[in-house]
Amino acid sequence: MMRRIATFILTLLSVALLKAASPLPAAETLNYKVMFKWGIVQKQAGRATLQLKQQGNTFIATLFARSEPWADRFYSLRDTLTSTMSVSDIMPVRYERIAHEDGKYARDVITMTRQGNSVNGKSVRYRRRKDTDPVSSTTISLQAEGPTVDLVSVFYYLRTIDFSTLADGHSHTINIFSGKRKELLTITYHGREELTLDGTKYPTYRLSFTFTDEKSSKTSDDIDTWIWANDTRIPLKLEGKLKVGKIRCLYTGKL
Repeated sequence: MMRRIATFILTLLSVALLKAASPLPAAETLNYKVMFKWGIVQKQAGRATLQLKQQGNTFIATLFARSEPWADRFYSLRDTLTSTMSVSDIMPVRYERIAHEDGKYARDVITMTRQGNSVNGKSVRYRRRKDTDPVSSTTISLQAEGPTVDLVSVFYYLRTIDFSTLADGHSHTINIFSGKRKELLTITYHGREELTLDGTKYPTYRLSFTFTDEKSSKTSDDIDTWIWANDTRIPLKLEGKLKVGKIRCLYTGKL
């Protein structure tokens, strides 16, 4: 279950080729709780914090994620992901993921360069299966045509979109680089919905996300997302299926 939670946290949202609605703030901290739901059972399994700060002509965005103490007995997770993005278009130039999961260590560093519509990525992957093992490394080349994001910058680029201009059923597909491959991410807009969260009602835009490889085979289950329908475009809720039950990521506020 916690492995699915890790994947779920890392897919905190996505992007489309649409008119920008508003700039990102120069600094921000957002907090989320990750809930496991099975029938009437609902228990917090993890938490995540997203921090954003502007440094000159770049944004530095960092996602901190961890499992709760009770869940550590089944799958311990401590992840830190950082994306360096251009202020002008919220496109990433560098992505780093440091993961301590279930006793294993992993670090991915992707540097990206752009020439016209082409994006080239160099991914250096470090791995250690046990504390007593040496760290191994491999280098992978990634390539894409068109807008290309990583697992953190997707969250912020999405928030520049003016959803009020979209028709129900509108969809768009973009590229997303993970450490080992390029995937395709299709975002579908399902209109406006009222969302009740911890007793408070929010106007939202509802979206769904589909991840596929270049052969159109799904690489994970779809994720439903509710975005606050105001100037912030803050994601309020994400929901995905597990083999047993569901996993939900819920916004708990700013620091």
